[in-house]
Amino acid sequence: MKMPQEKPVDLSNPDHTVVSAVDLQEWRNGDVQTVTDQLIEETAVALVYNGISHVVMMATPSNLEAFALGFSLSEGILDQPEQLYELDIHYREQGIEIAMQISPECFVRLKQSRRNMTGRTGCGLCGSESLEQVIRQPEPLAVSPTYQHQAIENAVRQLESQQPLQQITGAVHGAALCSNIGDIQILCEDIGRHNALDKVYGEACKRADLKDKQKRADCFVLISSRASYELVLKAAAMGVGMLVAVSAPTNLAVQLSEQANIILVGFARDGRHLVYTCTNRIFQ
Repeated sequence: MKMPQEKPVDLSNPDHTVVSAVDLQEWRNGDVQTVTDQLIEETAVALVYNGISHVVMMATPSNLEAFALGFSLSEGILDQPEQLYELDIHYREQGIEIAMQISPECFVRLKQSRRNMTGRTGCGLCGSESLEQVIRQPEPLAVSPTYQHQAIENAVRQLESQQPLQQITGAVHGAALCSNIGDIQILCEDIGRHNALDKVYGEACKRADLKDKQKRADCFVLISSRASYELVLKAAAMGVGMLVAVSAPTNLAVQLSEQANIILVGFARDGRHLVYTCTNRIFQ
């Protein structure tokens, strides 16, 4: 079998580091022809804290600094961005290493957790050593922001047009941080839906208007996937008041959303969505 031949990627393309062009054979209605397709890169990314490798995730190699910071915060390794002292990215033959220096107290806590997990596409917390490590209890949101149904509509209608990698490859998820009225403030893409959300978290921490939890409380998250429990945990860590998914939630996601005082919305489409939790906080 002849392997697809890679073609040089146009360096004027801002996503040239994450997209590769390949020649392949297309069969359509009995006719065969050679066509060019665009493939998303899938790379092993190792997160290393104070010289110790903690986790390897399969990810799209973009927004890596934001990904590392967002992951560290959403997984409880860091309590605040200032506890990340240094970050260096090293490109290895086998993948990418993100080397971070974190505060001593955070590193002591990390070593005590003794978690060494390997993430795969669509899997956020593989390889934990015990059940207790997998299902963390989210801290309830201190406030109870309200939203209008139209805000969800506004965000959903913007989502597709703001996913350039999805439009090119058809192989990535998108996660967006949206304002209270549904305007997308930040959008990131990745082969893993949880990676995309971590990237959004990290990017938010770079912005003065979104850096603090109090400033994010009125915002909500929109994801182009199902709503699984780890996405609820990450949304709770971000401090947003609502998580909106274009597909279904799991039962555990609903339970954790109720505990976290987060509105959970599923099957968000143009003209329709289902509200699973905190239904008294969404209005016409």
